Amino acid sequence: MHSFIDSLPDRLFRLRTPILALVTLVTVAFATQIPALRIYTDFEGLLPQQNPFIKVHNEIRGLFGGANVLTVAIEVTDGTIFTNENLAAIERVTKAIDNLPGINHNLVSSITHRTSRFISLTEEGSVRSEVYYNPALGPMTDEQLAVMKAKVLVDPRVFGLTVSPNLKAALVKAQFVDGQLDYLGIFQGLQDIRARENTAGVKIYTTGQPALIGWVYSYLPQSLQVFAYTAAIVLILLIGYFRRFYGVALPLLGITISTIWGLGWIVLLGYHLDPLMLVIPFLIAARSMSHGIQIVERWYQELARLGDGPKAAQATLNEMFHPGTLGIICDAIGLILLVTGSVRINFELGVFTALWAVCGMLNVLVFVPLLLSVLPTPRTTASRPGQLQHLLTGLGHGVSHRINAITITVIGALLVMGSVAMSGNITIGESEPGSPLLYRNHDYNVSSTAVNALFPGSEQLLLVAKADKPGGLKDPEAMKAIEAFNNHMLLDPELGGVKSVPTLVRQVNKLIHNGDQRWEQLPKDSQLVGGVLFAYMASSPIPGILNDFITPDYSKANLALFYKDHKGETVDRAIAMAREGAKMVAGMAKGVTIELAGGVLGVTAAVNHDVFIDNLLVIPMVFLLICGLVGFTYRAWQAGLLMFGAMLIPTALTYAYLSVNGIGLNINTVPLISVGLGIGIDYAVYMIDRIRDELHEHADVKAAIGRSVASTGRAVTCTVTTLVGGIVAWVFISDLRFQADAAKLLIFMIVICAFTAMVLVPAWIATFRPRFIVREADPEIQALEG
Repeated sequence: MHSFIDSLPDRLFRLRTPILALVTLVTVAFATQIPALRIYTDFEGLLPQQNPFIKVHNEIRGLFGGANVLTVAIEVTDGTIFTNENLAAIERVTKAIDNLPGINHNLVSSITHRTSRFISLTEEGSVRSEVYYNPALGPMTDEQLAVMKAKVLVDPRVFGLTVSPNLKAALVKAQFVDGQLDYLGIFQGLQDIRARENTAGVKIYTTGQPALIGWVYSYLPQSLQVFAYTAAIVLILLIGYFRRFYGVALPLLGITISTIWGLGWIVLLGYHLDPLMLVIPFLIAARSMSHGIQIVERWYQELARLGDGPKAAQATLNEMFHPGTLGIICDAIGLILLVTGSVRINFELGVFTALWAVCGMLNVLVFVPLLLSVLPTPRTTASRPGQLQHLLTGLGHGVSHRINAITITVIGALLVMGSVAMSGNITIGESEPGSPLLYRNHDYNVSSTAVNALFPGSEQLLLVAKADKPGGLKDPEAMKAIEAFNNHMLLDPELGGVKSVPTLVRQVNKLIHNGDQRWEQLPKDSQLVGGVLFAYMASSPIPGILNDFITPDYSKANLALFYKDHKGETVDRAIAMAREGAKMVAGMAKGVTIELAGGVLGVTAAVNHDVFIDNLLVIPMVFLLICGLVGFTYRAWQAGLLMFGAMLIPTALTYAYLSVNGIGLNINTVPLISVGLGIGIDYAVYMIDRIRDELHEHADVKAAIGRSVASTGRAVTCTVTTLVGGIVAWVFISDLRFQADAAKLLIFMIVICAFTAMVLVPAWIATFRPRFIVREADPEIQALEG
């Protein structure tokens, strides 16, 4: 097996004509698939479906609502909302939202919507339910407006929740049917509403998941702009680096083939691209091009030595195949391990990016040398050292000196310890209010801040009170237990308000007793509780008026808690308090349980929990597999240990970077860490392999390290420059903060990995003289090393 692998480059070279033809045909076939490529966000794919919270979310989203909540606030600058003009504006906004695509018409709430009703007692003693606002009756008089205002002030289901406490804003909330969301259509509809209704005296704020994803989709055209800038940057880098036709054309050809194959795999597998993860394909494509640069650079070196194009191509393939293949496998490990994550989107991302990386880079690793063997040999073969070469030579001599190497090793250990200490403040989940996908001054985050300042909170935690039998929640003990749970949750100062069925029962009970305050209580008999709820339901001409509170069989009730953000600490505290409250309810009312959790906070809690578990699983597995692979390849545990150190420093510094920059560990950042670590760490593989090769020729570890840093360091520097050039445009162009932050994080990881490979790894080898490097050298070297 070992001899077969050793002879594989020569076998491939003998078959260069059919291989070149095969790659060309497959590339053309993949290219025909690209027009079917889809770019969108699948909300369901972002959720860990096996998490118990998500199971509750899936169960209740059709009953009481889910996490796809749109929140729109209409604020007036002068006076209150209780004027004919302002109420008409709220009504127009409400109707327009009710007509958005995918809306659940039964789960729209607004002061002007048919589901917002005032309950009162008629002179005959029957319960009357009437809408607060009826535009069919024409403009209201000042007296009627004052009466409407007075009704709102005494209705806790409306005052504070639908109408702001300062009476200057109204809230429209809407739920969408999951799986039927046209985010661009919703976004365009919201923008049209705001364009029509934003006047000198009225401000419209929009927040919630549908609005957020809509904003993300609106920036998709920027991807073409980023692509154009990236292409220009890469072209400039290639021209500046090579200044020769093959050096520019062949890496570009390699990145083109890699991209076509990668996009073709996505279509063939039935997957899609998520707009937030577009940085990763750019990075993988740039990685393929960097491999192409290294191969062409090595070919020019061999050409200068051998003077024959085909022989130089064969020598390049022989020399680059084994370390290149090992590097590709390391890249793929960081990608494929994403499939172990708990969400479908990461599984798909892991599969197609791993295929993209392996196929693309293998194509470049094999295709470019084979193509060079059939192309005409250029006349100019020599390359001038340049300033970079002098700097790298000096660096090589510096890190190979034993005293310097020991000093660098100590500094590396201090870096790890300092980074670990700094990483203790990382937040699991979001670290700030609003959305980290967008900048703090973005319209969406400004709207979120405004809504949360005007109302109890735009972020819902939905819990379900369940009885073990139909009608069980009509029991007064069940009502008291639910109310006790609400009071327990209200101890959280960050909780803005609660909406639940006991509050409704109290209010209706008071109303049917002529508004007597003493009757604002829970009835002491289950039949009376049922009677109160039936009276409320029967008084309304709107079917399903109770659906937002309780199911028709009185076995499940909705508990909606309103928070102002879904930061990691807010979510953790809310869930911890809910668990305590659930235990309390279980001891108060037999057969009644509180199930966690749905809404934005419930879904976020599930994602945060599973992201934390994924992080604990994926990153150690990346370490284990890459270190094990390197140890197996070189048949030495010291090789695996050396690789462990090479991975530990970038990983520790990355977590410190997240902590310092206030970036939380979430569903978007964990994949980036795995990808960046897998792609960046193979620099160390190239360095280790080059030092071993140098030792075959020179019985001096110090000299071998110096020459390896000078030669491989040039390739690493070129690779880093190419990778950074491939994604840096996202930092300056993208209006999506996450894409810019993702590019910055990946650039940081790539640079740190390169620094580790060019400085720390050679220093460690100079310090510890691992025998797996020495034992492969000539007998004379082995004797010198002891």
